[in-house]
Amino acid sequence: RKAVEKLAQLRGIKLKDADFSFIFGELSEVAEYTKPISNHIFKIIKRNLPGPFTFILDAGNNIPNFFRKSKKTIGVRIPDNNIVREIVRKLGFPILATSVHADDEVREYMTDPSLIHEKYIHSVEAVIDGGYGNIDASTVVDCTGGEPEVIRSGVKDLEF
Repeated sequence: RKAVEKLAQLRGIKLKDADFSFIFGELSEVAEYTKPISNHIFKIIKRNLPGPFTFILDAGNNIPNFFRKSKKTIGVRIPDNNIVREIVRKLGFPILATSVHADDEVREYMTDPSLIHEKYIHSVEAVIDGGYGNIDASTVVDCTGGEPEVIRSGVKDLEF
């Protein structure tokens, strides 16, 4: 819980208002942390991951209680980034993630690993230089209803 509170503090938000995502290494790991999904939803998720998508699913019992008290859903990500997926594989469990936001209008500032390091070196345990990031948002898809609903269009369109 302390780590999650620290992440919310780094973002400048209250924990109850946080919409963090869980990053998984493989799609097969997701079922352990979510309620069962239909074959139709599974096929759509499988078709689009890994990639720049966040799929909102109903949280399962393996999600800590302090998450499920305020929200009954979780964001699921499997980025098309070998570094972060390998970290998750080595850890053996998903990691909690959030976007880095710039305090000003210079969005590129938060894509440069050396500038991110400069800003957060005293606030985080490590900054991993995986090269320059992307400033385009992921597509967010709510899968908690009968059909998936795109609630934020991002860098890539959902393939049905």
